[in-house]
Amino acid sequence: MDYNTYPCTSELAVFIKCYWTLRVPAELSSGRQQVLPDGCMDLIFNLEDDVNRVLSDDTILTQPRAFILGQITKPMWIEPTGRVETFAVRFYPGSFSYFTSIPMAELADQDTKLEKVFDPSKVESLSSAIINESDTQARIRILESFLLSVLKDSVDSTDLVKSTVDKIINAGGSIGIKEMMESYERSRRQLERRYSKDVGLSPKQLCRIIRLQEALRAMLDRNKNLTDVGYDSHYYDQAHFIKDFKDFTGVSPREFYNDDDFTLSSLLYGRD
Repeated sequence: MDYNTYPCTSELAVFIKCYWTLRVPAELSSGRQQVLPDGCMDLIFNLEDDVNRVLSDDTILTQPRAFILGQITKPMWIEPTGRVETFAVRFYPGSFSYFTSIPMAELADQDTKLEKVFDPSKVESLSSAIINESDTQARIRILESFLLSVLKDSVDSTDLVKSTVDKIINAGGSIGIKEMMESYERSRRQLERRYSKDVGLSPKQLCRIIRLQEALRAMLDRNKNLTDVGYDSHYYDQAHFIKDFKDFTGVSPREFYNDDDFTLSSLLYGRD
């Protein structure tokens, strides 16, 4: 697997965590791989053979060629049918809401065709341009031009959602709602409504996912045992760590640790 990330260096950097590419030859792409939640949403182009999304009940859905990967709140697997070539952009939590008026909660746990989010004629032109261009930096410029054309608002650094998302990320997910809200004269209910619309997760869910990511990165350091990983990631105890991990992955930390079918997750989430 050849996975690479590219920083955003334009005025869109406040919204975009990175651009990324993934290339896998057909002979290495067989089998299911799990995709874990990271609190972000991705705009993805599948440029080669079909990739299937496998649900927890073994239902198989073919991913669109161009789509939004919504927030992941339950186990999700993908299964390539041949050669993989992917070009994508990953948005910071809550940032994709600046490009569309669709509530983010409606996109959760789904692969939503771009045509359902943006003007279909613009999507057709964008997809054609991405497909016909082979250079990654050129694709980034094409996609940035599109994103700037659909950008709705500028970022307000005092915005409730952005400010609390920053707090969650900086705290590695180990922060309470009361602590997040101490600077704001608003209710928890107001915060949760805004998170549903702008992030697609509740504040508590985002905290759990960010903390899971902290634990996953620690797990990739094979010199650490799983007990230390749990405590270092600020879980109350091992039972709490195992429960959160199984809720999002469907397996225990030890099963994940020892299973080669999680190679993609290790690759994607082992670095920013």
